Amino acid sequence: MVMGYYCMHIALVNPEIPQNTGSIARTCAATHTPLHLIGELGFELSEKRVRRAGLDYWPWVNLHQYENWHSFSEEISPTRFWYISKFGARTLYEPEFQIGDTFVFGSETKGLGEEFLSTKPQESILNIPMSNKHVRSLNLSNAVSIVLYEGIRQMSLNQGG
Repeated sequence: MVMGYYCMHIALVNPEIPQNTGSIARTCAATHTPLHLIGELGFELSEKRVRRAGLDYWPWVNLHQYENWHSFSEEISPTRFWYISKFGARTLYEPEFQIGDTFVFGSETKGLGEEFLSTKPQESILNIPMSNKHVRSLNLSNAVSIVLYEGIRQMSLNQGG
């Protein structure tokens, strides 16, 4: 931790479900993690469902919104990007995360998409291991929590926390 902050980022590309984004915002508030919303949202941030899922923690969410991937990646550069996808060849437990790393998640129905992922280094595409092959994916909010807290765990270990 650096001054009480873990110094990682969560990026959601085209999130569609307001309750997921509200829940993710709440997790980001609890961990001092900036939340970046990129591209078209499937809801309005002012929607009651988004606000309800985030409860009264919205004043503590470090929230940023971007029109597209290009404007986002330029603003928070230079940082490492980790793309979370069921198509990742590596699990989230393999890399050693660092301060400034950004975890990127796609929409609930489309993920990040093959076209987007094909332009990214394969070693930066990570999956969350699941033992039941009949389950296609996890809820977005749960996936963010799993990955973010693995990053926090590593930061705590690496910095004596």
